[in-house]
Amino acid sequence: MDLIVENENGLYVPEADVYLDPWRKVKKAFISHIHADHCRYGNLQYICPRPSLPILKKRMGPVSVHGLDYGEKTTVRGIEFSFHPAGHIPGSAQIRVAGQGRVWVYSGDYKTRSDGLSQPFEPVKCDTFITECTFGLPVYKWPKQAEVYRSILEWWNENKQNGRAVVLQAYSLGKAQRLIHGLREGPGPIFCHSAVQQMNTAVRKAGFDLPKTRPLTKKLGKEDLKGALIIISPTAFTGHWTKVLKTYETASASGWMLIREAKRRRSVDRGFVVSDHADWEGLIEAVKATGAERIICTHGYQQIFSRWLSENGWRAEELTTEYGESAGD
Repeated sequence: MDLIVENENGLYVPEADVYLDPWRKVKKAFISHIHADHCRYGNLQYICPRPSLPILKKRMGPVSVHGLDYGEKTTVRGIEFSFHPAGHIPGSAQIRVAGQGRVWVYSGDYKTRSDGLSQPFEPVKCDTFITECTFGLPVYKWPKQAEVYRSILEWWNENKQNGRAVVLQAYSLGKAQRLIHGLREGPGPIFCHSAVQQMNTAVRKAGFDLPKTRPLTKKLGKEDLKGALIIISPTAFTGHWTKVLKTYETASASGWMLIREAKRRRSVDRGFVVSDHADWEGLIEAVKATGAERIICTHGYQQIFSRWLSENGWRAEELTTEYGESAGD
């Protein structure tokens, strides 16, 4: 029997009777990171990387949760579990599962390039590697982070000189904090929507170095926000803010912005390529580093990536999951 299998509740470790990032309510869940598609409500017990504890508590409220340091091992019914940095967002992890001479690694979501804020991705040797494939197409090759930040700062400076605010749309956990960290030397204040501010507080509490930001409240007017950078999720940027700001420019920070059509679909003025997932080369790099012979491809372009792996010497297969393809994109 495989160490990890899929059932109606999610990825299941039968010998330990526990789940990894389950998509339905279970008794015990090991959680790779705190994005909503991987960490869901209703589990009786949560086990997560220790740096994720304040973030999980902020999102989930009063739940039964236990944190483990990276590399710390715990055994459940003879099966050994440990968390290892995934580089995806602050506190994210891959989950190593070992027992009866077999080692599997479930990657969760990950990126192989360090963003300067999250713990950098660490390859974990294993027999079987379960990998995401969100950007599993050769066209997805990320530009250098410093170049992207330089472009964002130029855009911000230009608008500030013209008396306009800039609105940067980003996921409230992970992407937002990465941008705040990388744009800390910008030309003006950074205002954050309440959902982002709450995550900022939790990330700081977890020990990450994040500059102070100002809350975006409905008491603020156009003059208060002139020349500022506003970080907000796409769903939170409503008609209220368009009326308040009057003159402004919008942008999206996402891996999807590499494709020109994506900017039009998101109805923004600018698109900046900033992804919290591995690009095509990063996926291949991660697979090679694990030394695994068997690769199980999940959400994203899993069919294409699986086929490429099979054609290049790996034993590759696909696994359908209920994780979202865009969370933290």
